[in-house]
Amino acid sequence: MAMTRAKSTLKSGTQKTIAFQGEPGANSDIACRQAKPRHRSVPCPTFEDAFAAVAGGRADLGMIPIENTVAGRVADIHHLMPNSGLTIVEEWFLPIRNQLLAVPGARLSDIRTVESHIMALGQCRKYLRKLGVKTLVAADTAGAARDVAERGDRTRAAIGSTLAAEIYGLDILKRNIEDESHSTTRFIVLSRDKTWARRGKTPVVTTFVFEVRNIPAALYKALGGFATNGINMTKLESYMIGGSFFATQFYADVQGHPKDRALGLALQELEFFSQPNSLKILGVYPAHPLRATMLG
Repeated sequence: MAMTRAKSTLKSGTQKTIAFQGEPGANSDIACRQAKPRHRSVPCPTFEDAFAAVAGGRADLGMIPIENTVAGRVADIHHLMPNSGLTIVEEWFLPIRNQLLAVPGARLSDIRTVESHIMALGQCRKYLRKLGVKTLVAADTAGAARDVAERGDRTRAAIGSTLAAEIYGLDILKRNIEDESHSTTRFIVLSRDKTWARRGKTPVVTTFVFEVRNIPAALYKALGGFATNGINMTKLESYMIGGSFFATQFYADVQGHPKDRALGLALQELEFFSQPNSLKILGVYPAHPLRATMLG
């Protein structure tokens, strides 16, 4: 019964589609339904599959989680995004409410093992430690819920959404078990369309990657233009590329449009101190309304 309900979300037709990693009922599925209610959500086994679905034309858009306020950044996305050929066209902020799910009839005292996506386990670390259970990492929250439902073992539970509980016929033993009430996941919406958001009164975010030149104080010099031109950089992360400890790519978000004079000058200075052809703008898109709240 649970699997029949899950498959029903993949109806055919000309309806536009949005791909996500996970199974029906995952937080990414919820983000798809909220951000694009007229699109059909298409589950994909891995992030690579979700990227490929969009790049290959099997889905119109992709909904990809990039970071959570409690558990930090989502692994692999920063490596997949720069070479995907896709553009960020939107961002979506989803407050995360994690539920402890188990088969009907199970009690909280029965639970010995809890499984879920590693991000969900991280968001509920304190609660799980207090509960004194063993944790298992699953591919996604909804997949963990489906697995618990199929096994029918009262000692096993999953961390998932209320939607997952409904889809897979599970009881909610404990609601909202996340350690922090502010737990929020930021998603990016990907498209094959290379269009940038228009300049205007609506706040805009520009996302880009770059590699600095191998010279003393290169990063300091590369970022100096953002300070002197009054550009607010809201995100800067580094990660190794090419299997080298010394080849580092930086991923950044700034507020503003590249066609604004101030940001244009800052990007010119950044490009001068970066490795040739390494500066790539991944998207210029409207800021989500919750961004201002989350940034304080």
